Formats: sequence, structure tokens, C-alpha cells
Amino acid sequence: MSDTIKKKLVGGEFLITDTPAAEIFTLEEITEEQKMLRDSIKEFIDKEVVPKRERFENKDYALTEEMMRKLGEMGVLGIAVPEEYGGLGMDFVTTMLACDMASGANGSLATAYGAHTGIGTLPILLYGTEEQKKKYLPDLAAGTKFGAYCLTEPDAGSDANSGKTKARLSEDGKHYIINGQKMWISNAGFADTFTFFAKIDDDKNITGFVINRSELENPESMTFGEEEHKLGIRSSSTRQVFFNDMKVPVENLLGERNNGFKIALNALNVGRIKLAAANLDGQRRITSLAINYANERKQFGVAISTFGAIRKKIAEMATGIFVSEAGSYRAAKDIQDKIEELVAGGMNHQKAELRGVEEFAVECSILKVFVSDLTQLTADEGIQIYGGMGFSEDAPMEQAWRDSRIARIYEGTNEINRLLAVGMLIKKAMKGELDLLKPAMAIGKELMGIPSFEVPDYSEFMSEEKAIIHNLKKVFLMVSGAALQKYMMDIEKQQHLLLNASEILNQIYMAESAVLRAEKHFSPDSVEAAMAQLNLYKAVEKIIVAAKEGIVSFAEGDEQRMMLSGLRRFTKYTNMPNVVALTERIAAHFVEKNAY
Repeated sequence: MSDTIKKKLVGGEFLITDTPAAEIFTLEEITEEQKMLRDSIKEFIDKEVVPKRERFENKDYALTEEMMRKLGEMGVLGIAVPEEYGGLGMDFVTTMLACDMASGANGSLATAYGAHTGIGTLPILLYGTEEQKKKYLPDLAAGTKFGAYCLTEPDAGSDANSGKTKARLSEDGKHYIINGQKMWISNAGFADTFTFFAKIDDDKNITGFVINRSELENPESMTFGEEEHKLGIRSSSTRQVFFNDMKVPVENLLGERNNGFKIALNALNVGRIKLAAANLDGQRRITSLAINYANERKQFGVAISTFGAIRKKIAEMATGIFVSEAGSYRAAKDIQDKIEELVAGGMNHQKAELRGVEEFAVECSILKVFVSDLTQLTADEGIQIYGGMGFSEDAPMEQAWRDSRIARIYEGTNEINRLLAVGMLIKKAMKGELDLLKPAMAIGKELMGIPSFEVPDYSEFMSEEKAIIHNLKKVFLMVSGAALQKYMMDIEKQQHLLLNASEILNQIYMAESAVLRAEKHFSPDSVEAAMAQLNLYKAVEKIIVAAKEGIVSFAEGDEQRMMLSGLRRFTKYTNMPNVVALTERIAAHFVEKNAY
């Protein structure tokens, strides 16, 4: 493994290079313009959305639509849409920031916003003809029309290409006649612009189409089921959509015939990193509410925020936010830089955006899993801090818990995304886009050699933490390389092992992001440094469990003993952190601040 990175990162390359802190982007570096956008969206959410919690809980779908219209008037729905199509044409980091701030207070609005700006708009932006973009994008950017995306079917969820919705050419060759059924369609109740997928005749793959409901020859050819009754996101419109001999002009075909699956996958890649962003402010708000409550709630004559068990929860919730932000904005800027690099090389912006997101698809999957898992945990701990009140509908925590639950399911379940991340890495390696083989072989040799007994000099800030992360990458390469060697092309069938590998991968990327963020912007005695260190300690422990489970399950005899010895070597601290002291430092900071 090289010590430092000397060129622009490619997706997944963080595993075999050590990125200098100077080369990552963090939330501390947003521009004045971005801060103004952030503050204006936050003000809107605090004034218009937060006070209406009860109405959202009572399935007030009209309220969700009203809030979306207001976001449209503010320009927030058109941030990613180029200016020539009525949007603001902002960069990728700005679109992440808008998604972060617009999504945190209410899951129903977050879902409507995400479905509209992401999968409702992006397929047209990325794959539409010039005529399609001119026709559909200005209304979507302004919020005068809302978008919905129809992919899932009763028998086609994760296996989207197995859908039964059919398209056939009319006798006069001017229309496709669509028949079929879609389900779990967000925004279906108030959307006008529908992107949907169907198989033409007996095609192997699905094809994308776009249509405004208001322009259908026969309005009854698209009908809807009743609103679904859901665990959370109760004011998010979710319906089945039925196509009954629906006539769609041939010019409404999106992209190329048989290419719908690719459109769906690329829209989901963007959706995954945006979903991570959509969970960030939710984590901040849950944690701030929990701290407020802990400071106000008295037991045994003192605030419960003075109790160690509560302080531990607060410290871990705050740490989770710091880490989630670090990974999300690091990847967002990497994608943005890739887009700019490709545009500078002569690629048009549409293709560059597709390629940029595709390049970092591994990171997008990592973020989707890590941040959505953590949001659920944060909400759960929020309920626990509130105690009995947390379980009551009178307090906001139970809603936060229910609303956050969906994030682990949509844009591909977290299990699918865990398998995808490792699968995509392996494919990159097999295509020669990422050289994992040489570093994996080097680790094999290292394990056979005698370890150094010299005590390293770790006086420099974050030097030991970075050395540990460097070694954790070796753990991933050691375990996954040996598993790959054993199972070869059958590795995809070994889902247990892939899930273990994915846990190691996720922890490495997020721990490294947090450590580099702390090193770049904060001092050794800062609360941010403490959060990066606490998270790394916890990450190491999780990696040990995942790696050990994998090793003892596929390796035997000498190989097993050697790899377990390697695991101990690569996860060893020279100076163990004082976990309680770190936890207390973090808790003291946020309890005093009374917010995240």
C-alpha cells in the first residue's frame, strides 16, 4: 500500500491509498453562498414544518404538497437542474447540502422532496432528449409539477428487471400502449410527471418512459390505489399505480430501448448518497431534542444529563453525526471533482454527472447503509433518553423512530447495498480499474514475515489513528483476498462472508473520513478529535468481530491461525485510548451547549 495519494481518487481507491487530510472536503469548508442557502432552508423548516408535526402525523397529504410548493418557490427543488431548464444549476455539494437541510425535520416531507428532486427529476435530466428536458424540467424545478418514479412491482422489488409491466407499439407506430402495475410509488397522489419502466414486447430488459398525467389522451388509463397505511412517513403519498392501455407517444421513450435498468441503477446511485444527506439533519435534530430533554428532566433531584449512562448515549449520538457528516461530504466533493474533471476533458455535463456518480457508487452504497443504520439507532436512543415520554405520541421521538425506519429499505435495502458495495469493488478489481491484487499479495508476504517490535513515534496529531486505519485496510484485503481466492467466481453466493467484508469496508471509510476531518480542522484537545478517536475505537472492535467471523468460517488449520494472528497485529493500538474519558469529554461539551 502506498503511503500517500498522488492523483485524483477513483472510487474505492481509499482502500489501497492513504488520503492526506488536506485532500478531503468537509462541512467546515462550505462557501458563504452555501451557508446562506443552508440557513434559509433551515429557517423555513423551523418556521413552517416543525410546528405542524401533528398535521403531518394525521396524514395531511395536502400539507406535504403545500410545503413542496413553497420549497419550489424558494428554488430549492431546482438546485441540481441547469439554468437553461429553469433551475439554479448548482454543484453536487450544494445539492447535498440542500437535501441535508430540507429533509431533517419530517420524514414525510423528506420522502416527497427526495422522490421529486432525485428519482423524479434525475432520469429526465440525465437521459432525456433536449425536447424532453425543455418540456419537463422547468415545471419540476419550479415545483409547479411534481415528479414520481415507478419502478417497483408486486413481484419485482430488488430484482427490478423482472417487472411484468408491458409496452407494445400501436398499429400506427405513434404510441406505446402500456399495461401493468407499480407499487410503493412515492408522490403518486399529487405528481403529474411520471417516470416509469416497462418491457417492450419480449425484450430482455426494461425501458424507461416519461409522461405527464395531465397530457394523457384518456385520463382513466392511469389509475391509482388507495393511500398505503405505513409505519411512518404518514403524510408521504404512497400509492399503487395501474396502467390500463395507457397511450404514450413514442417520443416519450427515455434514453434507449432496453436501457431502463441502467437508468434505474444510476438514478439509485445518486439516490443513495442523497439519502445519506437526507438523514444528517434528522440525526442533529433528534440528538439536540434528546440533550434538551436530558437537561430539563430531573430525577433524584438532578438533571438526568448528569448521569453517566445518559451521557454515554449523548456522546455516541453526537459522534455518529460527526462521522456521518464527514463521510457524506467527503464523497460528495469527490463526485463533484470527478464531474468537473470529466467536463474539463470535453465530456458534456449530463454524461459527466452520470460517470462521476457511477465512479463513486461503492462510496454511495457505504454511506446509504452506514448513515441510515445510524439514524435509526440515534432515534432509538432518543426514545430511551426520553424514557416513558419517548414512547408517547405527545413527544417527537416515536415519530422520528418510525420515520427513520424506511431509510434502511428504500433506494435498495441495506443488505442489498452491503452486498453491492463489495461486489462492485470486486468487479472494479477484475476489470483492472482498481489494483487490489498487488496490495493483497503484499499482505500475504507481510504475514509470513517477522513483525517489527520498534515502538513508533506517534507524537504527531492523529498519526497513530491514521496508522491504525492503514492497518485496517490490510484487514479488509487479507480477509476478502483469501475469501476470493477460495471461492473465485462463486464469491457472490457467499453472502454471509460478503456482509462481513462490507462491515469492515464501511467502518474503514467512515472512520478515515472522521479522523481526516478532525486532523484538518481541529486541535488535539478538541471535542471533534475526541469524537474521531472514540469512533475509531468502536470501529476497530466492530471490524475485529466481522473479520474473525469470516476467517473462522472459511479458513482452516495454519491458514486460519496465520490470519487470526494477522488480525491481532493489524488491529493493535500502541496507546489505547481512554474510552470513558473521551466519552465524558464529548458528553460534557454537548450537554453544556444544550444541542448538537
